[in-house]
Amino acid sequence: MAGAFQYRPRFIDIRVRPPGPEDDARDDVHALKSGERACDHPGCRTAATARAPKSRDMLHEHYWFCQPHAADYNRNWNFFAGMSDAEIRLRMERSALGDRPTWDFKAGKNSREAASASRGFASGTGYRDPFDLFGKGGGAVPPAAAPGRRLGKLERAALADLDLYEDADATRIRARYTELVKLCHPDANGGDRSAETKLQRTIRAYQVLRKAKLA
Repeated sequence: MAGAFQYRPRFIDIRVRPPGPEDDARDDVHALKSGERACDHPGCRTAATARAPKSRDMLHEHYWFCQPHAADYNRNWNFFAGMSDAEIRLRMERSALGDRPTWDFKAGKNSREAASASRGFASGTGYRDPFDLFGKGGGAVPPAAAPGRRLGKLERAALADLDLYEDADATRIRARYTELVKLCHPDANGGDRSAETKLQRTIRAYQVLRKAKLA
């Protein structure tokens, strides 16, 4: 029927025409976008999203992989490859401490406590032994400060750092200071860290006593 009504919806056209020469080629779905890094796996064109260390000795240098190749790399990489059982055990112990050096809490032979104990051992001075277990009158007590001598908190602490009693005179203080400096010198203690701390405390204590005109 001529002139019959035909429904034609507006804004909809499902016709498809082949691209012409002037049209751009279809975008490559694997092409890298701006800011993306290519996967380091040979022949892979996918963007890298995960990193992996290059070797045990280069943990701060990385390969960049896409997720599938990163998973494959991790499955085949052995951190402990080529190491003996002893080396593996040592590496695990160090890793438990964050790969940082540690020192014993035990006082060294040149520490204040060790020097104080050895100075009066078996001599009857420097410690209390009411039952005379160590002999030689071990029940003796440290002498009190000389009459008329007033010591402040800093002076008493300085004398304690030098392992001296409060009645020590200037001659004894200087002799003890010289003795400790020689004992704690790096050439005499084999690099003992506790001796280094003792040396610093000894120097500070002697300076306090000199300022107080006790040495």
